[in-house]
Amino acid sequence: MAELFKNIYNKEFFNAFTNVIQQIESDFDKTSFLKNIYDDEWENKELKQRMRHITVVLKNHLHKDFDKNAVTILNLIPQLEKSGFKPDNLEFIFLPDFIEVFGMENYDLSIKAFEQITQFVSCEFAVRPFIIAYKKEMMGQMLSWSKHKHPMVRRLSSEGCRPRLPWAMAITSLKNSPKPILPILENLKDDTSESVRRSVANNLNDISKDNPDVVIHLAKKWQGITLETDWLIKHACRTLLKQGNPEVMQLFGFGSITEINIEGFQIFNPKVKIGEYVKFRFKLINTSDSKTKIRLEYGLYYQKANGSLSKKVFKISEREYPENSTKTIERKQSFKVITTRKFHLGKHQLAIIINGNEFEKYDFELVET
Repeated sequence: MAELFKNIYNKEFFNAFTNVIQQIESDFDKTSFLKNIYDDEWENKELKQRMRHITVVLKNHLHKDFDKNAVTILNLIPQLEKSGFKPDNLEFIFLPDFIEVFGMENYDLSIKAFEQITQFVSCEFAVRPFIIAYKKEMMGQMLSWSKHKHPMVRRLSSEGCRPRLPWAMAITSLKNSPKPILPILENLKDDTSESVRRSVANNLNDISKDNPDVVIHLAKKWQGITLETDWLIKHACRTLLKQGNPEVMQLFGFGSITEINIEGFQIFNPKVKIGEYVKFRFKLINTSDSKTKIRLEYGLYYQKANGSLSKKVFKISEREYPENSTKTIERKQSFKVITTRKFHLGKHQLAIIINGNEFEKYDFELVET
């Protein structure tokens, strides 16, 4: 069985961490710290709960004054690096969390701390309450960070203000109006760092879920600037592509399918056991006298607990199909039990999607093993 992710916080980690912090704070009580970390609820806590627990316990073993604690954390980071800890270790996400929890009333010092900490471990979650509480000041700061010399600070300027950042609180005001984000993304659209450009794409993908026209406008504006920017806007439009947005389909060269046919669709196993695969096959026929660019997908309609069906789109390929050609395509979709999706027995459906156009749905049934 795979090790639980929350167990990145283990005795080896805490021993190494406390040895380093004792180099910064000579009177740091390592024994008391570890005793408080491993309380009666530790084993039951999930990853984010453990992170917050570490934040609180650390505060109780440092100073009462936030200013002194912020200095301790900033002095701690180079010492951690000297001791062999590499940047971007998820274990240290409690450092920005410390600033989030205890620094809200000390804006200026917290912002300085975020700028330094994010070069060691991302502050994308921790800055969000600050954006909500100090929107004008923070969005101005994010714009300034978008021109920072360090790529992780530039990445924070985009990632931190994503309207729908996964595993984080949504920023409702930016969902309603992403206007304050756009100058930041303009500065970063052709950034030299791939991770920064990927963050811009992810931010735009977030925006597309509430303000698709904004993203379509930018995609048209940025298309053709560089190959990297072309990749960025394609990745930014992935939700719109899955939704079959006609304007986006046309933007990326996926046109009419009047001369494209699907024949011989077959589900091999109309009764699928949990833990197995649904397997299907079909022929894609291009009857045109010219090659045709096709985005080929399938929609799987999962049974929900209330008896309704919920659609999820899976990509098969994007490619040009030769004129007057026939291609046989086979695929399978897993129903192996996973933590991120709960399967419900009963009727499911599957349909082929070509350039955003969905064809006939076919039924199959999910049954017990």
